[in-house]
Amino acid sequence: MAKDPAFKKQDENRGTEIADYWPLFSLILVSLLAGVAIAVSTRGDMIAGMHYAMGFFLCVFALLKLFHPTAFADGFEMYDLLAKRSRLYGYLYPVIELILGLGFLSMLFPQVVYAATILILGFGAIGVISALRRGLDINCPCMGSILDVPLSTVTLTEDLGMVVMAIIMWSMRL
Repeated sequence: MAKDPAFKKQDENRGTEIADYWPLFSLILVSLLAGVAIAVSTRGDMIAGMHYAMGFFLCVFALLKLFHPTAFADGFEMYDLLAKRSRLYGYLYPVIELILGLGFLSMLFPQVVYAATILILGFGAIGVISALRRGLDINCPCMGSILDVPLSTVTLTEDLGMVVMAIIMWSMRL
């Protein structure tokens, strides 16, 4: 039986080229452009554009994880502090991410969505920091099985970037 890609012997050069991250950059760019397009078409403001961009980003990331939930859970439990204790959380995380994305897109209960985003992704960032400090070399499961790069500062930047955006949106709504 073949092992999961998260556990395969890794190429030393994996994740060293900017082209290795093209799927991630394209997802970010498309999410931002879609967010701006909808904000412009609905005469929304910057907060609306941020809501839509975060919503698209989180929904697409969730979808990519849902393509291969077992592979995602295998990789996620290697570094996420809660997934290490509960495999169920590894399976639920893409659904939680999808719910957050839909929350941003719908703009329903924004304070709850901001707080949940800050809590969940902030806690996730702690696990990434811990794994990076330990020198853990695994595939980043953040985009499911599409991205073949190591868990790295890119993952940390993704988590912290969304936390910062949630904090900005929350503060702008106060």
